[in-house]
Amino acid sequence: MKSLHLADPSDLSKLTAMVLAFHSEIGHGSDAVHVEQALAPILDGMPHGALWLVGPRKAPVGYVMVSFGWSLEYGGLDAVVDEIYIRPAVRRRGMGGDALHQLSVGLRDAGVRALHLEVDRSDERAQQFYRRNRFKMREGYALMSREL
Repeated sequence: MKSLHLADPSDLSKLTAMVLAFHSEIGHGSDAVHVEQALAPILDGMPHGALWLVGPRKAPVGYVMVSFGWSLEYGGLDAVVDEIYIRPAVRRRGMGGDALHQLSVGLRDAGVRALHLEVDRSDERAQQFYRRNRFKMREGYALMSREL
């Protein structure tokens, strides 16, 4: 069963609601204006990323946001799972894993060489989920950010 659907501008309101729910759950201080301004360029076709709805297109249960980059280390195009969200009421039913599998296959077939993500070092449940889905910790590496 195909559970991923590439989002487009008509999905803005559905995605905004889910992003706000996710950001609230993890303690990010987002508001609708901020989220819509971040979503709109990607939904309009900006080539730096893509969003997929998880579950039925008309009533999605989650989303996956991916950003694209270039890696000398991996020899080409790479991607970062910026966010993956499944509504709490339907978690632990395999939809997140299925979405990551479909995403990985589709991106690989499109020429992406590596798929990355970040995970909270103290969130063992999330780390187990990602390990089950073939992600590995990179020993000796730590994500560092500089807000601009």
